[in-house]
Amino acid sequence: MRNTFFWLIIIIVMAVFSLNPSIAKPAESSSDRVLRILKELDDLYRSSSAHGFMSMQVKTAHYTRSMRLESWASGKDKSLIRIIAPLKERGTSTLMYGKNIYTYLPKTDRTIRLTSGMMGGSWMGSHFTNDDLIKESRMSEDYDATITFEGIRNRQSVIEFTLIPKPLASVVWGKIVLTIEAKNIIPVSYIFYDEDMEMIRTMTFSDVKDLGGRVIPAVLRVTPVDKPGEYTEVVYEKMEFKIPIKDSFFSIARLKKKK
Repeated sequence: MRNTFFWLIIIIVMAVFSLNPSIAKPAESSSDRVLRILKELDDLYRSSSAHGFMSMQVKTAHYTRSMRLESWASGKDKSLIRIIAPLKERGTSTLMYGKNIYTYLPKTDRTIRLTSGMMGGSWMGSHFTNDDLIKESRMSEDYDATITFEGIRNRQSVIEFTLIPKPLASVVWGKIVLTIEAKNIIPVSYIFYDEDMEMIRTMTFSDVKDLGGRVIPAVLRVTPVDKPGEYTEVVYEKMEFKIPIKDSFFSIARLKKKK
């Protein structure tokens, strides 16, 4: 009888845990939650692999120009971005493979290896940096983040994070303040500061839609603080995720191909 009663208690306890998963697993800590969200943001446009087409418009005080781009990415450390229009810049490409980053200039048939000091430089005269385009740095790995606001702002439930570079991180920015839409972890804005904590630029996200089976902002706009009226805007036109891409695809030979 005692054994029957003992096993009955075990069965009841197991049933309660299976019906209520929140009891079965420990609550997520604040630091784990922050890290999980940052990882999702790091891989928002990448996944395990990705391929896409996008347009870019650059507006400065001196010119306005438009480009179309094609991009490929695999994992955290392999990506290739190529200009496919206009014709005069077609084939200009940037490749990242592990710690190696290269830009190919077809007009002069030159391949330039980028150093860490060049990651903050402008990509193709835009307001995006080389680091923005190839995402060498990762917020979840290179920054210490804290939640500095969580609640309703502008009639929207948001979470605001403040990111400070880790002591040995090789990154461009002195601080990043990012705001996300809380429910679906969709970025709303990033504010970037230099090492002197001066605000340098903002990046805003809009036109959230389904692209390749993933709900993401289709429009990114970078606006420099010290140049009113200037901006660079990227519009994602088509995306595919979790597609087969061999590591050998990300090579110098592929970097130099015009299509």
